[in-house]
Amino acid sequence: MIFRLIASLCASACLAGDIPSSGLLVDLDASKGVTVDSQGRVTAWQSQAGPIAARDFVGQPKGRAEAASGLPTPVKGSPAALSFRQQELVCHDEAAFDGLIRGDGCTWVAVIKVYPQRVGLKDVNSFFGNLRNGQKYEGLWGCLDDDNTVWWGARNGLTFGRFDVNNPKLVGPKLEEGRFHVLAGRLGAGQGEVLAEFFVNDLKACATARFPINPQADASKLAIGQERDAIQHPGKESFDGEIARFLLWNRPLTDAELKTAFDGLR
Repeated sequence: MIFRLIASLCASACLAGDIPSSGLLVDLDASKGVTVDSQGRVTAWQSQAGPIAARDFVGQPKGRAEAASGLPTPVKGSPAALSFRQQELVCHDEAAFDGLIRGDGCTWVAVIKVYPQRVGLKDVNSFFGNLRNGQKYEGLWGCLDDDNTVWWGARNGLTFGRFDVNNPKLVGPKLEEGRFHVLAGRLGAGQGEVLAEFFVNDLKACATARFPINPQADASKLAIGQERDAIQHPGKESFDGEIARFLLWNRPLTDAELKTAFDGLR
């Protein structure tokens, strides 16, 4: 089955009842839970599901010359979205997402639109990530190359290599600008090596890799619009584009559940 999200899709049709609820850690929906300041900038985005610890994604002023420069802005439309221009919102709980790369497995689904990317760190323009802020940067990240070729990966903290057996890069197609895309990543549960898969507008995986589980891996805070809580150089590894929906489960969805999740975004 091929699934295409077109511009006429309505965010109000993204009903929670159409989304598998078991293990759902995060459900960020741009039509709900958005707090803006007097200048129309988003100061907080509240998840519609999951534990309290993973509920609030807020602006991060640290490291920025202008504190509010890191705040995204709402975009009215169908679907509603938040526009990120090298900006981010951060969930400040350090432990809520650790299990995702320690063997619990995970599935994430994102509905995004891309803009032309401004170069910061070459070919790292992230729309989400919970990489540890230092040492070997273990965690998950979803990114774009500078030409909008989309990719995601997991890092287990065993080696530092940008991309190697412990830090696979699952590469998808170059994303077309001006339309929304549905992206999903799935990481298997268990110890030893597990399967990582990448889906782009289609329920057939466009890329796969084996990922060695490290039970001692210590990921960190989850950032939306960035690959980590990068207070040393905020915005340098962030993407330019829009996010309409972001969902994250602390388990690998079955094929049937992944189809349900895709269908729930129609």
